Amino acid sequence: QVQLVESGGGLVQAGGSLRLSCAASGRTKSNYAMGWFRQAPGKEREFVAAISWSGGSTYAADSVKGRFTTSRDNAKNTVYLQMNNLKPEDTAVYYCTAGGVVVFTTAWDYWGQGTQVTVSS
Repeated sequence: QVQLVESGGGLVQAGGSLRLSCAASGRTKSNYAMGWFRQAPGKEREFVAAISWSGGSTYAADSVKGRFTTSRDNAKNTVYLQMNNLKPEDTAVYYCTAGGVVVFTTAWDYWGQGTQVTVSS
């Protein structure tokens, strides 16, 4: 089992930045890919970004490319999502995920509890 805990969410004005963190514990010796999803009220959960175990490959949804960057520090068992130039449509609960391989669907093995990001206009 892997436990994931997100932090760093909050309220920010449009154009601002936030950095989310996701700390993993438990079976962290396995080589897990990590991902980020978000879910806005009344909408389906959607893929945001992902990173391979080594950090050598990163992926981002078209809606966030050029604004969001994901990275990881395996020594700290932590993955980050740097969000710049935030827009009101980025408002959502953001979830951290872990799994054997990167997929762009919700078919990940482990999920965090989520952290709220609210962007005001």
